[in-house]
Amino acid sequence: MLSKEAREDLERQQYRIVGDHSAVKVCGWTKNLLRGRGGCYKLKFYGIMSHQCLQMSTSLSCANRCVFCWRGYKAPVSKGWRWNVDDPAMILDESLRAQAKLLIGYRGSDKVLARLYEQAGTVKHVALSLTGEPITYPRINDLLNLFNQRGISTFLVTNAQYPDAIRALAPVTQLYLSLDAATKELLKKVDVPLFADYWERLQESLDALAAKEGRTCIRLTAVKGLNMTHPADYAKLILKGDPDFLEVKAYMHVGASRLRLTADHMPLHEEVRDFARDVLAYLPDYEFVSEHFPSRVVMIAHKRFKQRGQWRTWLDFPAFKRLSLSGEPFTGLDYSKLTPKACLGVTDKKTPSKEESRARKLKREERYTKLRERLTTAKAKRAAEEGDENELE
Repeated sequence: MLSKEAREDLERQQYRIVGDHSAVKVCGWTKNLLRGRGGCYKLKFYGIMSHQCLQMSTSLSCANRCVFCWRGYKAPVSKGWRWNVDDPAMILDESLRAQAKLLIGYRGSDKVLARLYEQAGTVKHVALSLTGEPITYPRINDLLNLFNQRGISTFLVTNAQYPDAIRALAPVTQLYLSLDAATKELLKKVDVPLFADYWERLQESLDALAAKEGRTCIRLTAVKGLNMTHPADYAKLILKGDPDFLEVKAYMHVGASRLRLTADHMPLHEEVRDFARDVLAYLPDYEFVSEHFPSRVVMIAHKRFKQRGQWRTWLDFPAFKRLSLSGEPFTGLDYSKLTPKACLGVTDKKTPSKEESRARKLKREERYTKLRERLTTAKAKRAAEEGDENELE
């Protein structure tokens, strides 16, 4: 699937290639949480622990050339599968090994909380959304079943060009569908699809998503000056897909997208929030639930996840494992639980300036340093009381 040049390019970017067509890369939020700096929006919205999350894909190929994607044009594109098919058990085991090797440099670091590093050795979640289109891997269901058996929850993202594959999917903890524009003309401009019938494929994919009984989510990647338009048309497509959740997230000016877009295309958090409100005005059965300021993303949920006045957006992982392996029908609500109050609410907070962000970072660093000093002092005191000479050294 990969040329030698493309493989070397990915490895320079800290990707690790698994077999012929899969890849792993440690997410920046995984690194952040290991340092005690907080997790990604999936922690706040759904209860995913970032330091125990594996970010990977089962296919480096895609049927789109999205202008906002961080992929370079060396990455493979294809409408269908034309390569060898790796064994799913090998992909799972080698991906876990690759993740462990990528994290080995954090072991023993005074900037990393040892307890969190030890926990990171046990992967509890996989985000099948790193690069490419994971749903095209011919044995994706076998791999999903292996994840389910091991109690590893799955978030799988598809670009809405393979409706048949969506219909045939095995249980996924949360299935994402990317909705990158609200009109046929704009979708062609944003996604640069290979399929001539890309719009019809999107419509079918939305129907397939609506038929899913597990948890589903539609994601809008907001690119300023490009696709933050036509809120009523977005709402029509969202209603067609009937997702449990809607995430509106800012485009980030990273990777190869910098060759196609400028930093001005990256909206501020309040611009993302305002656009989400414009779309929400046409979605009477949905409400704002939460936001994650550092990621510039807001989460909207269907009111069916609000029971007795309380939101249930967090995941009950043991329940999903049990249900996914039972062979019996179940719904997304069957493995959802109460969202902590601290994770709720959308404010009118503004995106900080670069100077404000730098000052906050320095303040956090000082706070973490003081915390580490207190932990070290407490450990030494306990060792002295217990007469543990090894610990005192």
